[in-house]
Amino acid sequence: MNSQFPSGSSVRWAVPKNVTSLNECFFYHKMDIPGYGTVEGDWDLRSREKTYLGNVDVAGKRVLEIGPANGQLTFAMERMGADVTTYDLSEDDEWDVVPYAGTDIKEYHRSRRNNLLAVSNGFWLAHKAFNSKAKLAYGQVYNIPDEIGMFEICTFGTMLLHLRDPFLALQRVTAHASETAIITDMLPKFSSDLPLDRRLVEFLPNSALREPYETWWLISPELNAEFLRILGFPYTTITYHSQLFRGKEAQIYTVVGHRNQPKDYESSSAKGDIEISSITARNQRIDQKLLDQLALERLPISDIFQHVVDRALKRLKN
Repeated sequence: MNSQFPSGSSVRWAVPKNVTSLNECFFYHKMDIPGYGTVEGDWDLRSREKTYLGNVDVAGKRVLEIGPANGQLTFAMERMGADVTTYDLSEDDEWDVVPYAGTDIKEYHRSRRNNLLAVSNGFWLAHKAFNSKAKLAYGQVYNIPDEIGMFEICTFGTMLLHLRDPFLALQRVTAHASETAIITDMLPKFSSDLPLDRRLVEFLPNSALREPYETWWLISPELNAEFLRILGFPYTTITYHSQLFRGKEAQIYTVVGHRNQPKDYESSSAKGDIEISSITARNQRIDQKLLDQLALERLPISDIFQHVVDRALKRLKN
């Protein structure tokens, strides 16, 4: 067993590292770290974490966070009052790489190892700076050990698209969630192009282009909601918002599934309403295509088909 993990448990609990140099780290999230200032990263979730989590109240809850990266959500949830356990790949674990014919997958994993190590270093540097009590366990999400225990909430932050089998990952992890599951992911373009509510998925790997290597799917919010309902979370809500990715607003959605009916569920999702949280810096403008889609959900089917025909004709003219 790797010496960084305590013995006597099937859970590979990580021993905190004493990382103090930013030069040893790679940051996936833009973060304000005590003693270090602002560090740059692709995603900037600062001040938007609650929206990212579907506005779920995590105070006093045990949370299992899958794929924490540098821990921006980890430490934000701690500030919200949660007891957080994170689960992620170590530098010795293999990523779900698309196995294009002729690719040396072992060499790819070797080259990826340094990146995983640098991300892990960023987590531990921030962990110490925030005086965090969050625990980190390492391993493949498909084989999460039973000994990790039970939690009220589990979270998947924009990571299912990187998994070969997202449903299996959900099945394994949600077995450890007694109350709530939260899935946040990229909003596929086809979600706004199609006026009908559909449980769809787009397969991204392209044999001709031989890319991407680490992203498999774009999953519609309706499909992720159905996944959760299948797995025992029948009360689902979908919220739409945006987050900063490399300085630009990226369209995001969050699906929240509950095992038991929330008190306010009858007045919102039970009536078919979808909460819109389109967070833009200066105002709350909602993408027009999304508004069209939501409006169509309440139209008679004949009107919907007419809308499809009109849209198709308009595109042909253009």
